[in-house]
Amino acid sequence: MAERTKIWIAEAMKRLLVRKPLAKIFVTDICKEAELERPTFYYHFKDKYDLMAWIFCQQAMQTDVLSVESAAKAMNSMRQDYVYFKRAYEDNSQSPMWAYMHEYFVKRYSEIAMERTGGALDAQAKFSIRLYCYGTVGMTREWLMNDNITPAETIVTMMFNSMPESLKGLFFDK
Repeated sequence: MAERTKIWIAEAMKRLLVRKPLAKIFVTDICKEAELERPTFYYHFKDKYDLMAWIFCQQAMQTDVLSVESAAKAMNSMRQDYVYFKRAYEDNSQSPMWAYMHEYFVKRYSEIAMERTGGALDAQAKFSIRLYCYGTVGMTREWLMNDNITPAETIVTMMFNSMPESLKGLFFDK
């Protein structure tokens, strides 16, 4: 039941984002759109940014970040949910989604790297992961907002090809 309520709230947020930017949406608006009381919203989310992050995570957790096919599929779904991601990337408020996306991917890649190395990462590996994630989040934003021609598969392949050699060795060499 709780998961269905979260989905209901998320769908209300997506409908609102079609009509106005995130900065102009308030919890009251979300509750009205979802036809629920404020305490119900706050039972599931601490604020609208937490809701936005949850929506993003629902899609991102299904992606194998080391697979061109899976990452391209995720990017294509971003195009299908264009308004949500456009509004998310446009927002530069107290908790911008691009920063959340960056941190999410840094954590995902770091966990994979630590699993493959059996322990902690050195300073260079941490730096390379953060740099790569900044680049991929930025290029994903640029692709989504400005590029209506290049297929997602091409963009993802270029991202993987641009990965630092030290990370390629860590993630792809056995």
